[in-house]
Amino acid sequence: MKRSEPKLIGDVLREFFERPYVARQVAEGKLPEYWREIVGEHIASLTTEFRFERGILYIGIASGVARQEIFFRRDELMTLLNERAKFRIVNAIIVR
Repeated sequence: MKRSEPKLIGDVLREFFERPYVARQVAEGKLPEYWREIVGEHIASLTTEFRFERGILYIGIASGVARQEIFFRRDELMTLLNERAKFRIVNAIIVR
């Protein structure tokens, strides 16, 4: 097959990953990485559960003190996660 306008594979991949649906799925896959960056290594090491379903992020924290701090910072953390993802993917955070 002959193409009149050849494209570089890098350009094709960039276009693919810039599609809204694909970019959103990639951002959802990076949520654990974003979580670690935002809360820091110590709180991330205390995170026993990290589950994302239908816009709700379920977080389990091993320490009661850390759990309470995360609970009170839920709105701030949700905003930071969505900013990092460049999409509004987290609608609520439930801390256990």
